[in-house]
Amino acid sequence: MSIFKAYDIRGIYGQDLDEDLFYAIARAYAQFAGVRGGKVVVARDCRKSSDSLFAAFAKGLVDEGVDVLDVGLASTPMSYFANGSLKADGSVMITASHNTKEWNGCKLCRAGAVPISGATGIKDIERLVANGVGGEPPWGVGEVTKVDISAEYAAHVRKFAHMKRPLHLALDFANGMGIAESAAFAESGISYDALYGDYDGDFPNHDANPLHAETLRDLQALIRDNPGKYAFGVAFDGDADRAGFVDELGEIVPMDFVTALISQDLLASDPGAACFYDLRSSKVVEETIAAAGGRPMMSRVGHSFIKEQMRANDAIFAGELSGHYYFKANFTAESSSMATYALANIVSASDRPLSALVAPLRKYSQSGEINTRTATPPAEVLARIRSAYAPKFRVFELDGVSVDAWDSEGWWANVRMSNTEPLVRLNLEGRTREIMEVKRDEFLAQIRA
Repeated sequence: MSIFKAYDIRGIYGQDLDEDLFYAIARAYAQFAGVRGGKVVVARDCRKSSDSLFAAFAKGLVDEGVDVLDVGLASTPMSYFANGSLKADGSVMITASHNTKEWNGCKLCRAGAVPISGATGIKDIERLVANGVGGEPPWGVGEVTKVDISAEYAAHVRKFAHMKRPLHLALDFANGMGIAESAAFAESGISYDALYGDYDGDFPNHDANPLHAETLRDLQALIRDNPGKYAFGVAFDGDADRAGFVDELGEIVPMDFVTALISQDLLASDPGAACFYDLRSSKVVEETIAAAGGRPMMSRVGHSFIKEQMRANDAIFAGELSGHYYFKANFTAESSSMATYALANIVSASDRPLSALVAPLRKYSQSGEINTRTATPPAEVLARIRSAYAPKFRVFELDGVSVDAWDSEGWWANVRMSNTEPLVRLNLEGRTREIMEVKRDEFLAQIRA
């Protein structure tokens, strides 16, 4: 399978990618992105292979006449901030995000932290590499300059805080780049106790992926073992561009509900603004944004698509069911610490705990994402769904096939294909559990026919 993915470049170090390949990718990126003679931010996470891959990538850029702004060990949100605040011509984050220690890769951006995806350049870069770009004579000579943006990023994030009272949190850094984000909580209304707060690219305690419930167990246990001590808990993924939240009782807060709460916080000072939610989110997110005076807008899945839609509609915020939270204030990119502050703002302004603030959002019944490996090509499955439901209900194709029967029958469904596997993914919600279960089984029968 190719390491050139829909949203980034990623593979197993020493097997799928190495320093020679990263050197070639750097030169291909410089040529494709048109950054020769310019300056590019390069950051890296704490994986054991990241330093040597950084050196190879930096050499590739230098040989293309690019000046490298080395911001060192940083989170992915920090790399986006560096790109925009330093007015760079592009940025590269060396990371494999939430993947296990064997993996590494990179996330590529143009100026202004605009991502390069499979559809907007990664496949072009793959072709350049395949055509031998790494073997060409050097085009020019750039230089590497170390730049420390950590203090500036922390101050930038702290501008988001308008807490009514101090809060004490539990933070699970998973030995990853959330540690770099933590500087943003200094000298603010947030204090915290940390789990796994030392950098370790082997991620020895648990996977750095808050989307999986088992990675939240230690955080839940800390909160439950200390009743009344923590306002809520936060779990960061490996490069800290995602976050999962746990309430003061140790219960996981669904990520679409976090989107609803953050939207409320932002809209209080920017009424009428657009906020995006991904199409798998509960109907209650749309309702909450509208009730807070915002313009709820639905997005397709994937950070490059969401950021493009945000820019086109001048949106202030977007939330994705995977735990990505995007802020116009951070160059239309993710910031897990901004998300933490937004939730802290809401909790600190209320006389109710987070669990009570979340409770009214639990109005409807969701299936969760159900994946089916089909013998029929996924595209044919989607065509079957479309023809079955289009005559009676509103059907649209923002991402896969969505069927909206909310007003007439109290349910909606989305069926889409995986980007990387022969899987069909179903997400469905009903006004009641009975409606959800009936329609879920109906759709699964269609998908598996």
